[in-house]
Amino acid sequence: MYAFLLVFLTLFLVASHASAEEPISPLQEPSGLNPEKIALGSSLFRDVRFSKNNTKSCFSCHDLKVNGSDSLPVGIGINNLTGVIKTPTVYNSGFNFVQFWYGRSRTLENQVSGPIHNPVELGSNWAEVIRKLKTDPATLLRFNALYTDGITAANIADAIASFERSLVTTGSRFDQWLSGDNNALTKNEIEGYRLFKGYGCISCHQGKNVGGNMYARMGNIRDYFSERGKPITKADLGRFNVTGLDWDKHLFKVPSLRLASLQTYFFHDSSESSLQDAIKVMARYQLGRDIGTYEAGLIEGFIKSLAGSHPEMGTE
Repeated sequence: MYAFLLVFLTLFLVASHASAEEPISPLQEPSGLNPEKIALGSSLFRDVRFSKNNTKSCFSCHDLKVNGSDSLPVGIGINNLTGVIKTPTVYNSGFNFVQFWYGRSRTLENQVSGPIHNPVELGSNWAEVIRKLKTDPATLLRFNALYTDGITAANIADAIASFERSLVTTGSRFDQWLSGDNNALTKNEIEGYRLFKGYGCISCHQGKNVGGNMYARMGNIRDYFSERGKPITKADLGRFNVTGLDWDKHLFKVPSLRLASLQTYFFHDSSESSLQDAIKVMARYQLGRDIGTYEAGLIEGFIKSLAGSHPEMGTE
């Protein structure tokens, strides 16, 4: 009887590995969103009329077919102007506690205005965008069906934000494991997750989005910027660019790791192009640890298991 109870308890504990005590929780399909607003927001997200010269859209830098970002060190805006910071993914951005690397927007709605007015990105303004959209009877009809006041900056932002909130990547193998599927991960991936927690990576990368819910200083233990070998730029100053407070220098929103394995470059400055090397850099400068290639490879395997899917991936 005792042996039976011991076996039962062991099986129960294995099956309960993904209890509410885990610091990461599964992503769920979003609910409560208006499908018509999502459809309108999807169209606007791809609309080049948001740019000054009608050549760029949100999609230009946030490629939904791959990773919701791009494969470049920095984004390319109108007239082939180059940005100053790595383009973050728009997937799962609705879970971020602030938007942009510096947290200069609290909401997705407020974030929409940034790229439109940025002279390097879309180089336009609300008045110009609204004027263009109002000349299109089909677009005007869609807005009038959803909003009593038709095409306004607030309504445009609302539609795009609704679409962005629908961009949740679900069904990752890690989430399946969290939900009780013990065969969803390999032993090495489970070990990678154990190391991820044991080394302390989890202190900044946790929650639904495995990040995106706090600020952290780049170079918490060692001086990343002095050892990087490149002059400090304005982009490196982080949240200081928003607040002007010395304390906020080099402070950045912690990025989500949900789709990190699909990225080409890492960190705000795109200084690494290998996920495994990025893991080693983070361990050294944020945690004060020098970890080997084998251990970094295990953590990389775990991070790869975080990537879910969305209907927008692999589609136009």
